[in-house]
Amino acid sequence: MKNGLSKEFIINLSKSKNEPKWMLDFRLKSYEKFLELDNPKFGPIIDFDFDEILYYKNEHEKYQDNWENVSKKVKNTFCNLGVIDAEDKYLDGVSNQYESEVIYHKQNTNKDIIFLSTDEALQKYPLLFKEYFNNLVKYDENKYTALNGAVWSGGTFIYIPKNTKLDRPLQSYFRIDTKSLGQFERTIIIVDDDSSLEYIEGCTAKSYSSSALHAGVVEIYVKDRATMRYSTIQNWSTDVYNLVTKRAIVSDHGKMEWIDGNIGSKVTMKYPSCILKGNYSTGNSISVAYAKKNQALDAGAKMIHIGKNTKSNIISKSIAEDGGISNYRGTTKICESATNSVGIVKCDTILIDDNSRSDTYPTNIVLNDTSCISHEASVSKVDEDKMFYLMSKGLSEDRAKELIITGFIADFKKELPMEYAVELNRLIKE
Repeated sequence: MKNGLSKEFIINLSKSKNEPKWMLDFRLKSYEKFLELDNPKFGPIIDFDFDEILYYKNEHEKYQDNWENVSKKVKNTFCNLGVIDAEDKYLDGVSNQYESEVIYHKQNTNKDIIFLSTDEALQKYPLLFKEYFNNLVKYDENKYTALNGAVWSGGTFIYIPKNTKLDRPLQSYFRIDTKSLGQFERTIIIVDDDSSLEYIEGCTAKSYSSSALHAGVVEIYVKDRATMRYSTIQNWSTDVYNLVTKRAIVSDHGKMEWIDGNIGSKVTMKYPSCILKGNYSTGNSISVAYAKKNQALDAGAKMIHIGKNTKSNIISKSIAEDGGISNYRGTTKICESATNSVGIVKCDTILIDDNSRSDTYPTNIVLNDTSCISHEASVSKVDEDKMFYLMSKGLSEDRAKELIITGFIADFKKELPMEYAVELNRLIKE
C-alpha cells in the first residue's frame, strides 16, 4: 500500500484482512486519537515525517509452515539470521514476521495451546481475542499506541491453558527489509492458572539512509500461580525509531520476568511494565542498553504494586560509547493497598569514552508504611588499570574492552537462552 496515512487507507487495510466491523471502528477511533496526540514530552527527540512511512507491505497471501514454500529471498534472510537453524534444536514453536505480515509459522509441540499470528487469532477465536485485546495497553495512552491501534498488522497470539508447561520456548522474529517501513505488530499472551511459558523475541532491520519506525504493542496476562518469561534481543539498524509499549498484569502468586536487550536503533523508548495486581505476585526486569554513535536509547522498566506482599526487582545495565546516549528511565510505585511489599532498583552504567553520556530518571513512590523501595545507581568509566592489565597479557585494546563489557553484563547474559547469549556475544564483538 502507498505511503501516507488516511481514513481511506485504514478502511482498505481492514477490508483486505476481512476484519469484523468492531475492529474497523477501533482502527478509525485510534487514527483520530493519533492525529490529536503529540510526541512524548520526555526522552530523546523524535524527528521523522509520518508521510514518508510505508504503513503496510505484504508480499505473501498466506503464511507457510514449510520453508520450501517461502520465497528464496525471504528464506535466505532468516537462514542468515540463524532463525531456521534454531527452530528444531531449541524451540516448541516459531512465528516469523517479514515486513507487515507473518510469513512462516510452525508449532512443534502437541500440547493443547493456541499459538497463531494475531491476525489469524482474530478470525479463529474472535471472542477470546476481543476479551484481551486493548484491555491492558489502551489505544489512547500515547501517540504510538494510537498509531499501532490504527494500523496494527501481524504479531503473535498465544494462549497457554491451565496446568500446561511447555518443554521449550516459543519464539517470534520480526524483520524489516524495506526502506522507510513501519512495523506495527500486536502481541497478546495469556498464561492461564498454574501454567508457564518462556517466549523469545528477536528483531532486526536492514540499514537505509532514511528512517524506519517500529511501534509494537505487547499485552501479557499472567494468571494465578502462572509464570511467564519474555526474553528479547533487539538489534535494529541505526535508522530505526523503536517506540514500543509492553505491559503485563500478574495475578495471585504469579511471576513475570522481562529479559530485555537493546543493541541497535537510532532512538529507543521502551519501558516493559508489570502491574502486580495479585497478592504475592512478583515482577522482575533485567535489561541492557548499548548505545553507540548517533544512538539515543531511553530504556528501563515500570513496576506497579497493587496486591499485598508483592515484590519487584529492576536491574538496568547501560553502556555508552563513541558519543552514544544510554539512559535509564523507570518507575516503581507501591500503592496504598500493597502492604508488606518490596521494590528493588539497581542501575549500573559504564562509559567507554569521554564523549558518551548516561542519565538516570527514576520515579519511586511508596504509599503505605509497611513497604519499602531501595534504589542504587552507579556510573563508571572503563577501568584503566584493568585495561592495562589485559593489554599487558597480549590482548588488543578492542578485545580488552570487549572482555570488560562482557563481564559488566554477565547478570543479563546468564538469564538468556544459550543461543541468544551466543548471539549477544557476537553483537558486542561487532
